[in-house]
Amino acid sequence: MPAAHPVPRHPVPRHLVALVGPTASGKTTVAIAAATRVPIEVISADSRQLRAEMRIGTAAPADGELAAVPHHMVGTVAPDAPWSLPDWLRAARAAIEGTWERGRLPLVVGGTGQYVWALLEGWEVPEVPPDLAARASLEAFAAEHGAPALHARLAEVDAASAQRIDPANVRRVVRALEIVQATGRPVPPLEARDPGFTWHIVGLRWPRAALHARADARVRAMFEAGLVEETRSLVARHGRGYPALESIGYREALAVLDGEYGVEEAVRRTCIATHRLIRMQAAWFREDDARIEWVEGADVDAAVAAIERAARGPVG
Repeated sequence: MPAAHPVPRHPVPRHLVALVGPTASGKTTVAIAAATRVPIEVISADSRQLRAEMRIGTAAPADGELAAVPHHMVGTVAPDAPWSLPDWLRAARAAIEGTWERGRLPLVVGGTGQYVWALLEGWEVPEVPPDLAARASLEAFAAEHGAPALHARLAEVDAASAQRIDPANVRRVVRALEIVQATGRPVPPLEARDPGFTWHIVGLRWPRAALHARADARVRAMFEAGLVEETRSLVARHGRGYPALESIGYREALAVLDGEYGVEEAVRRTCIATHRLIRMQAAWFREDDARIEWVEGADVDAAVAAIERAARGPVG
């Protein structure tokens, strides 16, 4: 039997590259292609793809893609398990350290801007475990009195956090109130610190109309691939009422199961919600942000070449 070829080691110590972009921008395709040129391991920065049993609705990498390149933080957390930003940071940092130890380059891939910037900017996030009872009470208050009323409660106890958080983002408002209630203090500002490594970001850019068309095609493909059945299976195994089942695509599939509307209406609503998500992601990854090297998403070769250059480490 011929000897196995050794895996080439990446020569730049404690350096990583992030590949970012909105949903449906082709990040997985580029990452798989980059693996043929750079010894990488993928660290997923996708808040939904980390959930197990939710592959269709999260557009998780296919089995062949997972086999082609080592992936971390994909399908590792139960659908109904509590999970927070500190949990992801802890797991991601451990995966990155392991990747460096194996002589490879961590490629952080994802569209969850909070995850990416928390990692790259070295945020110190309060280690406050979720209080499910308090969370349910706060969410019930928002449902009864409206999101602005909940936001007003936050402004009373933590004006700085209230200024930072969109009143419509009930989940973030609830989390801030959880932290205040647990610690008795305002949520500390998330300030950039030295993360202990160097980094470079490559972003995939698409014309908005083209990106929406790609996203719409993917939504339809998800429903054709069995998203409603995947949702039915999740309900049978884990019940209802957990945040992952309320995310885009799953909440619409759940409405189909409940007979609220049909599949075509679910597709339409999921497309609209996905367009809204794309706008939110654009706010995290701005095209005028000089820290991001933007390349055209349709040009996979150019994106891979950008990752190759970024892998060589910081300039100067």
